[in-house]
Amino acid sequence: MKRVRVGAGLGFYGDSWQPVRASIERGGVQYIASDHLSELTLAILQKDRQKDPAAGYARDGLPMLVDLWPLAAQHGVKFILNAGGLNPEGARAAIAKAFRDKGWTATIATVTGDAVLERFDELAAAGESLAHMDSGAALSSVRSRMLFANAYLGAQPIVRALEQGADIVLTGRVADAALSLAPLVHELGWKWDDWNKLALGLTVGHLLECSGQGAGGNFGSAAEWADIPDYAHLGYPIAEVSEDASALFTKAPGTGGRISFDTLRQQLLYEVHDPHAYASPDVILDMGTLKFDDQGNDRVKVTGATGAPRPQKLKIVGGYHDGWMGTGMIGFSWPQAYAKCEKAAQTIRTLVAERGWPVEDMNVEYIGYDSLLGANADPTYRDQLNECFLRMTIRTQDRKIADAYGRLFPWLGLSGPPYVGSMKGVQGAKELLGIWPTLVRRELIEAKVEIDVEKT
Repeated sequence: MKRVRVGAGLGFYGDSWQPVRASIERGGVQYIASDHLSELTLAILQKDRQKDPAAGYARDGLPMLVDLWPLAAQHGVKFILNAGGLNPEGARAAIAKAFRDKGWTATIATVTGDAVLERFDELAAAGESLAHMDSGAALSSVRSRMLFANAYLGAQPIVRALEQGADIVLTGRVADAALSLAPLVHELGWKWDDWNKLALGLTVGHLLECSGQGAGGNFGSAAEWADIPDYAHLGYPIAEVSEDASALFTKAPGTGGRISFDTLRQQLLYEVHDPHAYASPDVILDMGTLKFDDQGNDRVKVTGATGAPRPQKLKIVGGYHDGWMGTGMIGFSWPQAYAKCEKAAQTIRTLVAERGWPVEDMNVEYIGYDSLLGANADPTYRDQLNECFLRMTIRTQDRKIADAYGRLFPWLGLSGPPYVGSMKGVQGAKELLGIWPTLVRRELIEAKVEIDVEKT
């Protein structure tokens, strides 16, 4: 029976690719599926592109490939990565140049067609409302401020790129799991209407997409997290998938972390709204029929995936200018560290009000008390803090006010509560990008998808 082994790559922009080396060296992988994007990442890449039109792609894709390609080429390993971001062609140009400079050969494909901002008028003329998929708000409320809009593509164009001999496939915004599903379809000959097999592939992609999180990283069990072995050398999960739609999850020998029923089920439910209808562009998965067989020794077999036909519409995520953020931060030491921060916050609120600044939102965090727990923080610990940091942010449409806001904080060092322990330097205004999700008929998007292949 034919099998294919896919290893997890990065799980976010800035993640470590060092564990990928172990997967290539001794994990027997044939593909690395590397996920560099999130909706937040697209906003970061848009800011990069505003500064430099040639930018807009995830900058960690290039050094990762330069570091790992000699080893990958030696072992015949292919990469599929969405590091193209908002500019897949720019990413390929940078990678191809680096490869040529080093005398390396590779076939690099780009998948484009997910960028749809310039097509909004065309889509509206075709009958698409482009309304906010959660609130129902009309696009007209933000249309003039839109900066990017990208559709979540599925695995099909990636498969087409692999069929054309690509060693590296660079995409823009595709569904995270599509990076892993594509090589399974390509290698195992699955059909695009074999819903149960596609559902197993979606399960594999979902369990691989967050790098170390599927192997014990960020493990939430209060009783077990401290027992995860060797965080410093944690291995990323690897899936060995058979053509009969079963998958064996493991990791490279000699690496840290753990592959178990518990670590995988935590990842399975990560970022899932309805486990009985987990939608992707390729198939809808019912997680309720999955079976996990923990065989021990970092081996878990997954079977029983059930799929339903793919959605008729694709999700688009757009970003629009949503004002400016001003930030200030100051820290106080014991005694009464929290009370001092609270008094400082009251003082800042007073100064903002006296100036009549049009502030749309103000957020107050007491780092060391509630910056992570929020309303769930236990107030009985408040007065016992050895130190506490006040961080306050505002949102305003006036950049000058956002710039000025941070300058309200330094004078508190000598004219506020006692024992200031730290103060972050005055920070300038930061542009805020709002997110606009919407749905569009898939045929309107997929008709414009293109695959371009280049050999170095």
